[in-house]
Amino acid sequence: MARRPLPRILSTGSAQIARSRELARTAAVSATDVLHPLITITRGLRRLAAAGRRRWADTPKDKRGPLLFLVASVILVVALVPYGPLLAVITLMAAAAWQGRDRTPSASEGPDESQAQRLQSLYEALVPYFSAAEDPEPLYAHGGEWEKTFPAYDFDGSGRITSLAIRYPAYFTDGEAEARARIEQLLTAKAGRGREYHFAWDEEGNHLTVTVLAPLPTDIAAQRFVTAPGETVLGFTDPTQVQRTLPLTYGEEQRDVPPVVWRTGIRSTEPHLLAMGQPGSGTSTLLRSITLQALQYGDVVIVEGGGTGEYACLTGRDGVLAVECGLAGALASLEWAATETERRLIAANQARQAGHPPPEDTKRPLWILLDRPSAFVPLAAADGRKDPQALLQVPLRHGRAANVTVVVADQWDSADALSDAVRQYTRARVVLGPATADQLAAILGGPPQTTPVADVPPGRGYARLGTGPVLRLQVPATPDPYDEATSDAQRQAVLDLLPRRTTPADAEQEPEPVPAEAVVAETS
Repeated sequence: MARRPLPRILSTGSAQIARSRELARTAAVSATDVLHPLITITRGLRRLAAAGRRRWADTPKDKRGPLLFLVASVILVVALVPYGPLLAVITLMAAAAWQGRDRTPSASEGPDESQAQRLQSLYEALVPYFSAAEDPEPLYAHGGEWEKTFPAYDFDGSGRITSLAIRYPAYFTDGEAEARARIEQLLTAKAGRGREYHFAWDEEGNHLTVTVLAPLPTDIAAQRFVTAPGETVLGFTDPTQVQRTLPLTYGEEQRDVPPVVWRTGIRSTEPHLLAMGQPGSGTSTLLRSITLQALQYGDVVIVEGGGTGEYACLTGRDGVLAVECGLAGALASLEWAATETERRLIAANQARQAGHPPPEDTKRPLWILLDRPSAFVPLAAADGRKDPQALLQVPLRHGRAANVTVVVADQWDSADALSDAVRQYTRARVVLGPATADQLAAILGGPPQTTPVADVPPGRGYARLGTGPVLRLQVPATPDPYDEATSDAQRQAVLDLLPRRTTPADAEQEPEPVPAEAVVAETS
């Protein structure tokens, strides 16, 4: 059966509606332009009337009679004077037009004297880097004007630059990391130290945009994040860097914050993580945050080389297989983890060959978290034992196929003690605390697009997942709940996330024996 075409009014209705709206909008704009003088005068009359009412209300009652007589006398004189009413109407309209004018302060068309001086100093500082003697029409020259090179700029209330657009000549080697680093270092020093700047290089358009970044929030406490199995929140970053937000609780209110989500499991391209930082930078806080999230879906083995007992709150909890601080315990736990990885691989391989799904005991994630494993290196050498890091070879190499994830955190002074396997197979990287550009490039594999600052709060740093961009990172506050310096709110937040304690096997009550008389009576 052939379909009948739609009526003309339905097929062209949307176009007619759009055209009608455009005509109505044009008519409204034209009417506003034509009636603008009348609108101004009407606004002025309202203001004059309001001023008259306020003046009448402020006048004492004993003086209102003489005031009325004075006003009446003025009206009578104006009425008797030739052309008086006409002049009075003209004067009233002029006063109303003056009172009804738009009093919105006009935006400044340019910087003030101090801002112009700051921009000129920036221009002069960039001249040696953006100029060449062979250039017949140099964009940068000593004594030149900054207006051609800085098309957009913005200042804060204290007169410091918050954003700046810079044009530079095409022959500048913006493709070389060293040349770009020199410009970024110069702009950081001239625009003001102590702040983080984001540099966006447009090589095609020979354009550089410098933006001052707002500090990342440091008041995010540990909590349950809305994530899927296999997703771990490392921390939070700038809203322009990720396309996802998480609802977080701040006391009684909620806010959406962009997270840095690390995906693990069989389909992950970066199944293991390495975190580096100085003492007190927050690497242990990061490991505690990862542990509390991992315990929702898997089992955890924790090896602490520092011996500070920062993971004592996890001892004896459901899902925590071991918390080891000594060399012997660390070797035993890591040897079991390597054996378990091999067992999972063999079981999964046999199931595939038989055409069956993988066994259930190979699907539950197993996490191996090591805090400062380099501390065991001299102890193992003194006792003639194996380095615990050598036992990570199998979990690191085959852990993704066996649902085994390895997380290693260490300090800068022990970076040379990390094994080659840890450096090679940990493709998710985190750097916390103050770090130089060379240190960031060595761990992250590339420099960040922002300038690191010297003074940062605990848990503040950078993260890079595989070959992705380098992101700013703020780890959620997950302190040791047994630490006396921890606030009550943060301590309670961590305690609420801890699993319940595991009941020991010898503490389980055996069922009471049933008397033989009762058994005989029941059978009869």
